[in-house]
Amino acid sequence: MTVLNDVVVLDLSRALAGPHAAQLLGDLGAFVIKVEHPSGGDESRGWGPPFVGPENDISTYFLSCNRNKRSIAVDLKSAGGRDLIERLVRQSDVLIENFRTGVLDRLGFPVSRLHELNPRLVVLSITGFGHDGPEGGRPGYDQIAQGEAGLMSLTGPSPDEPYRVGASIADLLAGLHGAYGVVAALYERERTGRGRVVRTSLLASVVGVHAYHGTAWTVAGRVPGPAGNHHSSITPYGAFHCADGMIQIAVANETQWAKLAGLLGIDDPRYATNRDRFAVRDEVIADVEKVLRTMDRAHWLAELSRLGVPAGAIRTLDEVYEWAQTRSQGLVITVDHPVLGPIELPGPALRVDGAPPARHTAPPGLGEHTEEVLAWLAAREAAQG
Repeated sequence: MTVLNDVVVLDLSRALAGPHAAQLLGDLGAFVIKVEHPSGGDESRGWGPPFVGPENDISTYFLSCNRNKRSIAVDLKSAGGRDLIERLVRQSDVLIENFRTGVLDRLGFPVSRLHELNPRLVVLSITGFGHDGPEGGRPGYDQIAQGEAGLMSLTGPSPDEPYRVGASIADLLAGLHGAYGVVAALYERERTGRGRVVRTSLLASVVGVHAYHGTAWTVAGRVPGPAGNHHSSITPYGAFHCADGMIQIAVANETQWAKLAGLLGIDDPRYATNRDRFAVRDEVIADVEKVLRTMDRAHWLAELSRLGVPAGAIRTLDEVYEWAQTRSQGLVITVDHPVLGPIELPGPALRVDGAPPARHTAPPGLGEHTEEVLAWLAAREAAQG
């Protein structure tokens, strides 16, 4: 997609949350310049296994969040590095950073200085727990944020075994929230002519998706707990055992329940409504599983599909990426990596009707585009006199 092809993003972030935000903007066509320290670069370059490549030194973690970017090697603590950043700030539309609170100020780039250099600059700042407040200076890492923001208390088989979500969801949500905040600020800038600071955090991004779990407490005064593989408000809605493995069934209304009950031969007046069923949830689950265990998964998935009852398999990641539906949605892309050759990456989640097909580029090597970006910068400055 090229909807942001006139937007220049200066990406000072590292690890996952900030790079994910920058990658999302790059997917939309933005020109993303990734700034990395000459010694080692983004720390996620060293995160593994798995590592790939002839020297077994290319992190697949880094490959996951840095497509569609150009890497330049800059020491932000050197005078030359700071001068270069000043020049780049003047030519950028967006700056992304996820330093701990106060670090950018100490490097000589407080927000006031950034907007003095470029009043139109949109700044995205991602922190662990917020830039202010009594714990605003804490470093933020995904699993810590999952625990502090309550997500782990909702996940797992019981209150005694809180689980982290398998993906680094706090980081990824912060990147997602940050990217849409940037787009909103760019839209506002079209009216005002001025940029502003967009702030989010790992804490805010997780609390921001509590949804009905949050209102269970804020409105009803009930503290939600883990529900395992079954929904905390809807029954039956979760994972069930068949003769040869598990499937998932989601009964969201009484019409769907009537179809499922008829298929399974469950005729119990105590199960008439979702409120009734939830009151005896364990019994409903047991009755459903008793019948499902008599046949294999393929049988039940076919029958449920025929009736229009939402159901699905539980796929491993290799199955997901080979699934024809995944590929039909553009969720697997091929890029030409300078060392690895053609590789497949998870693709962007957005599709824009009528937009030209995106041309994705591989995650860059450390400093791979330094000379290219310096030439671009000089030409841009020369054109502006």
